[in-house]
Amino acid sequence: MFKLKVKDHIAASHILVGYEGPCSKLHGHTWQVEATVGGNQLDQVGLLADFKTLKGKLKDVLMPLDHAHLNDLPAFAGVNPSTEHLAKYIYTQLAPAVAPLELESVQVWESETASVTYGQ
Repeated sequence: MFKLKVKDHIAASHILVGYEGPCSKLHGHTWQVEATVGGNQLDQVGLLADFKTLKGKLKDVLMPLDHAHLNDLPAFAGVNPSTEHLAKYIYTQLAPAVAPLELESVQVWESETASVTYGQ
């Protein structure tokens, strides 16, 4: 199976309600987002998918999140906008957009040393 990875980022703020520590206060991150798709069938050019197309689809999913306060978005109503929930949300929005390719995972980095991966 071929696996392609594209990367983008968002800057946004959030509050982790119920968390004991500084993240219970308003703060922000520049989250790095990596999406990995997979498949076996190459096109007539020899590509699984065009990187430019995949980057555009990821950007479309990320655009409403960029420079937003995540707690205010309907996508996070009733849940803390943790990096875990952010990764799951991006995955569920991106998966249908990249079909028929299989979205294997979405990895969201909240810092250079900490990330969450959601996927299969």
